Amino acid sequence: MPRSLWTGSLSFGLVNVPVQLVTAVQDVGFRFRQLNSKTHRPIEVRRFCSEEDREVAYEEIAHGYELDDGNQVIITDEDLAAVEPRKTRTIDIDSFVELADVDPIYFDHPYFLVPIGESEGTLRAYQLLVEVMSSTDRAALGRFVMRTKEYLVLVRVRDGRLALTTLLWHDEVRESKGIAPGGKAKPDKTCVEQTVALIEALSVDWDPSRYEDEYRKRVADVIARKKKGGTIKAPAAEKEPAPTPDLMAALEKTLAEMKGGGGGKASAAGSGGRDELEGMTKQELAQRAADEGVEGRSKMTKDELVDALAG
Repeated sequence: MPRSLWTGSLSFGLVNVPVQLVTAVQDVGFRFRQLNSKTHRPIEVRRFCSEEDREVAYEEIAHGYELDDGNQVIITDEDLAAVEPRKTRTIDIDSFVELADVDPIYFDHPYFLVPIGESEGTLRAYQLLVEVMSSTDRAALGRFVMRTKEYLVLVRVRDGRLALTTLLWHDEVRESKGIAPGGKAKPDKTCVEQTVALIEALSVDWDPSRYEDEYRKRVADVIARKKKGGTIKAPAAEKEPAPTPDLMAALEKTLAEMKGGGGGKASAAGSGGRDELEGMTKQELAQRAADEGVEGRSKMTKDELVDALAG
């Protein structure tokens, strides 16, 4: 199990369930060290005073908040310590909401809450929460303090366990007013119907394993090739697609291509062959693979989908 980041109790009313917090995600990206391009030795970062031109020790560092007039207010560590949230060992639940009512834009970082110990009472109380919240489709809202920060949190059920997600505060979410408002013209009814048909044709069951980080795979390939002494050549830059001049024609053409040129679930070879497949997006390839019943398609890369459909 991942390392515990916080331990305490999940509390609502007079009920307290001992729990520990573990992260629900993992960092699988590549980390690079900054090196001197000539010596290939690591770069060190040091803090220098812009006036005295000398390195400043960590204990000498203060904090400055810049005002609108350009002046600064100096804030010390003691000043910040005076206003830190009161450290508690509880996640205080104060209300329950319909999970469907919570806008995902407020979601920040996901964790799991797991019971501490093997006590029968603890496990019974934990499982009671899991079953009740799962059967009512409710999520709990509360607050807790981790390190020196207070968080608004949402607790829900995922895979038979309690999952905690830290939430953004309401004023951290930018209002949509003033952000690139859409057009006010009412869309043509036929265009609406064609767009609905296109969305239906592209609709699939949610399966996160279908989507892979293609950039990370390319970085892994670069590392592997460089390890063997190979060289890397950057691909030609793609042209930015032009705005669609005739929306209706574009919708009709897209639907026709997805249906195999009007032939329903036609084979890929009969509707353009490998060249056409290689020009399709992975989403389009996945949809065509679903239409043709290609087994194992959900875990295939784009190249593997092309091979399977062209085969």
